[in-house]
Amino acid sequence: MSATLLRLFRVFLYVALTLPLMPLQALFLLARNPLRRRLPRRYHGWVLRLIGFSIRVTGTPSQHRPTLFAANHVSFIDIEILGSLIEGCFIAKTDVARWPLFGWLAKMQRTVFVDRRVSSTHRQRGAIRERLDEDDNLILFPEGTTGDGNRALPFKSALFSVADYVGPHGPLTVQPVSIAYTRLDGIPLGRFYRPFLAWYGDMEFLPHLWTMLGLGRIGVEVSFHPTVTLPQFGSRKALAEHCYREVAAGVAGAIAGRPQDWPASRPQAAAPATAAQ
Repeated sequence: MSATLLRLFRVFLYVALTLPLMPLQALFLLARNPLRRRLPRRYHGWVLRLIGFSIRVTGTPSQHRPTLFAANHVSFIDIEILGSLIEGCFIAKTDVARWPLFGWLAKMQRTVFVDRRVSSTHRQRGAIRERLDEDDNLILFPEGTTGDGNRALPFKSALFSVADYVGPHGPLTVQPVSIAYTRLDGIPLGRFYRPFLAWYGDMEFLPHLWTMLGLGRIGVEVSFHPTVTLPQFGSRKALAEHCYREVAAGVAGAIAGRPQDWPASRPQAAAPATAAQ
C-alpha cells in the first residue's frame, strides 16, 4: 500500500471509530456512568492499533487510586499511548481545549486544563482536587513542552504542586513514566527518523500528523518506574528531580536497547527536613 493510500485509510478508520463514540461518551459523562472512565482507555488502544503502533511495557502501573503519573512528552501520540495504559485524566495546557476535534476529545476524557494566570489558580486547583477526591488518576507532562525524543527534558517543580494532596489513605502516590519511540517496522529507530514521530519546536501539527500516518509499524517502549510520595523527598523540587532522573534513565535505556523492569514501588525513606517549595 502506498504511503498516501495508507494515510487516507487510517484517517477513514479513525473518523469511523471516533465520531460514533463521542456522543456515547457524552452520555456516560452526563449519567456519571463508570464507563466514562473505561471507554477512553479502550478507545486509545483501538486508535493505536489502527494507526500502526505497538507498545512494550516494562514495570507495573500503579494500582493506587489516585496516582499522579509523571511522564516525558515527545508527541501528541503520547496521549494515545498513556491513555491506552492508564485509566485517568490528563493535565493539559488551556490551548489544547481550543483545538478542533482533539480539544473536544480531551474534554470528554475530563482533562484538567491549566494556565499560568494567577486569576485561574484557585479554579484549577479546585478542578484537580475534585478529580483526586473522586479517586481519579492524573497524567502530567512536567517538562512543560515536547522534546525531540532523544532524551527527557528537566521537569518543572511548579507542575508538581498537585503532589501535596493528602487523601483518606495518605499522601498522593506519584509514578514516573518514560516513553521512547524505538523501532520502525522492526528496525531500530535512529536520530534521523525520530523527528517523524517527535513533535516539537516550530513544527506544524497537520503536516507532521500527515507524515506520521504514512509510516509503517512503530514500536514504543513505556517504562513504569517505582512509585514515590512527596513526603519521601520533603520538597516539590526534590521530587521533580527524582522523577526526572528516573524518566531520563528509562528513555536512555530504551533508546539504547536496554529497557529494564522496575519494582512496583520504592522503599520508604526518611523525609528531609526541608519544607515543601
